Amino acid sequence: MRGVDHRRKPPRGQRAGHDPAALEGGRSQSVEIKPKLYVLAVGVSVYQDADLRLNLAAKDALDFAAAWNEQRGRLYSGVEARTLTEAQATKGNILDGLEWLQRQVTDKDIAVLFFAGHGINDSTGVFYFLPVDADLEKLKRTAISQSDITSTVATLAGKVLVFMDACHSGNLMGKVKRRGVVVVSSVINELASAENGAVVFSSATGRQYALENKEWGNGAFTKGVVEGIRGKADYKSTGRITVNMLDLYVSERVKELTKGQQTPTTVKPPNVPDFPVALLR
Repeated sequence: MRGVDHRRKPPRGQRAGHDPAALEGGRSQSVEIKPKLYVLAVGVSVYQDADLRLNLAAKDALDFAAAWNEQRGRLYSGVEARTLTEAQATKGNILDGLEWLQRQVTDKDIAVLFFAGHGINDSTGVFYFLPVDADLEKLKRTAISQSDITSTVATLAGKVLVFMDACHSGNLMGKVKRRGVVVVSSVINELASAENGAVVFSSATGRQYALENKEWGNGAFTKGVVEGIRGKADYKSTGRITVNMLDLYVSERVKELTKGQQTPTTVKPPNVPDFPVALLR
């Protein structure tokens, strides 16, 4: 059994190290302490099961982590990123990554989780993310369950952002690869509950397909997120990117890239106010 502190946490919007006045650039009597950022990015394109293979999910994870690494010394005092792609993205390594977050993230920090690849719902509707070594006939033994993710988030002391770009069909439509249809509403709602308090960005709504295109260089969702973090979400030239600003940009950008075929969604707990996630200078 993992050595995890299961004591009740204060609401994320009220935790130490996240004084809204300090993060928003307002005056505070105490010295502002920059948070540290921890990123776990998982992306699988080349599954052991050839029928599941994608084109850009692994690259999405690498590009996602790189965008956050650029924030070192800006909004964050430091950035630690653990990226698991292709053969490294086994169930064991992903679980180790989740445990790493549990050990490292304090109430002064921000944790970011990213999953790109395939997901699937079992017969009861429970969501599973498929590691590189997943067996569709043995999901409980070989896949990352909804509870693996939500139980980790529930124990993290700092603020948490979760980015989900995971589906299951893998049908090929010309140059555009579909990351299939999977219902992720249950895991999204559980992650964003008042108890868990994560802000969740999901690549698609309902039963839509999540799309990737080699001409974009990424999946549509990741392309929007990376562009937004790097500055395009700053419509009013404020010099920073907040959760709400990123949400707006990603939503519009993905709809533009996919010509309305894909509509991202963001769920934010009611007790978590808008807050900065990136600085541009």
